[in-house]
Amino acid sequence: MSGHSKWATTKHKKAVVDAKRGKLFAKMIKNVEVAARTGGADLAGNPTLYDAVQKAKKSSVPNENIDRAVKRGAGTEDGGSDWQTIMYEGYGPSGVAVLIECLTDNRNRAASEVRTAMTRNSGSMADPGSVAYLFNRKGVVLVPKEGTAGHEVDEDDVLTAVLDAGAEEVNDLGDSFEVVSEPTNLVAVRTALVGAGIDYDSAEASFLPSVQIELDEEAAPKVFRLIDALEDCDDVQNVYANFNASDEILAAAL
Repeated sequence: MSGHSKWATTKHKKAVVDAKRGKLFAKMIKNVEVAARTGGADLAGNPTLYDAVQKAKKSSVPNENIDRAVKRGAGTEDGGSDWQTIMYEGYGPSGVAVLIECLTDNRNRAASEVRTAMTRNSGSMADPGSVAYLFNRKGVVLVPKEGTAGHEVDEDDVLTAVLDAGAEEVNDLGDSFEVVSEPTNLVAVRTALVGAGIDYDSAEASFLPSVQIELDEEAAPKVFRLIDALEDCDDVQNVYANFNASDEILAAAL
């Protein structure tokens, strides 16, 4: 699991400070708006919204942008869009399975964007269901090793906090720990971390691969190029892929 997760986490951190920041912010704002529309504007009663807001704040999205997105989603401010979630499936170089999650107000545009990004970067679209079975829906909480007030968080701290809350495993991603659970235990896991005084960067439902393809130094850049192209599409919210790669190959690609 660590290959794609480690790469995605590192890329996310880079995006917060580089040229892709605006695009990252726009995707987070979309998440906030959709969560508010689905479950209401009350953070205490809508854990999905709470987590979307927390992630946006951690990534330095301005508070006023977050507040406006909540209001649009809840219908108390004009300008909200009818966002729909659409999943596309495909294959990348070396047979890597790719699951593409779109949040869009125009299905035709989203389909066209995804198809173009795939065909231009050695990928191919797949029929619904042909790739999805290789992934499991999981709750994922990312815990930075550098905790609050400079306190270093270790794996035992995290394990002790989350095991009774329903966590299935804790993976070391280098700068952070990935806590995996069933989606239904996501709130309990993040609540347990907070109760133990452990800060977390994000908590959200994700798709994790059950089988992974090991990438060599020749295949890795091709796969990364494809995922970058997909993530560059405005309608694409998340890209999940079932690859693993060594730390050296990941470092060379970032």
